[in-house]
Amino acid sequence: MVLCDAKMLKLVKLERKYYPLLVDMMDEWTESGERIIPYAVRKNDYKDYDSYFEGLDNPGSDTMVPDSTYFCLDEERNIFVGAVNIRHYLNESLLFRGGHIGDGVRPSERGKGIGTQMVALALEKCRELGIDRVLMVCSKSNVASAKTIINNGGILENEINVNSVIEQRYWIEL
Repeated sequence: MVLCDAKMLKLVKLERKYYPLLVDMMDEWTESGERIIPYAVRKNDYKDYDSYFEGLDNPGSDTMVPDSTYFCLDEERNIFVGAVNIRHYLNESLLFRGGHIGDGVRPSERGKGIGTQMVALALEKCRELGIDRVLMVCSKSNVASAKTIINNGGILENEINVNSVIEQRYWIEL
C-alpha cells in the first residue's frame, strides 16, 4: 500500500464485492466522453459483470501476451481511483508502442498524485513478475502521464511518430 495525500491506495484484482466501485468509476469515465485507459478496462461491457470479469485478464495466446489488470482502491474512501494493466513481457508491437504498463486515473481524481502512486504500485507488481526493466509509453501531448513516468524513474529513450502522433518511450530500471 502507498500513502497518497493521506489516502491508502492499493492495487486489487476485480472481485464481485468491488463491482459497485467499478460501475461508479466506469460510469463517471464514460459520461466524461474521454477515451478510457487502459484499454483492458474498456474492451468489454462493464455492465455485465460475468462477461467483463472473464475478459479482464489475458492468459496469453499466439497473438497476445499475458497481462494482468488491477484496480487502484482508495481504502479510506472505498472508491476505485484508477486502473493499471501490466503486460508480462513485450512482443514487437508492445515494444514499439504500448509498453509493459497501461494506466489511467478516473477524471475526478486527477491532479492529486494518484497516477504517480498507482504506477509505483504497478512497478512493484512488475518486480513480482520478474520484470526488471519496464517500458512505459505515452503521447508527447500527455504531459501528466510523462510526469507520472518520470516521477517513477522513467528515462526517455526516444520519440516516435505513430500515425501522426508523437509517442514518448521511457524505460524504468527496477
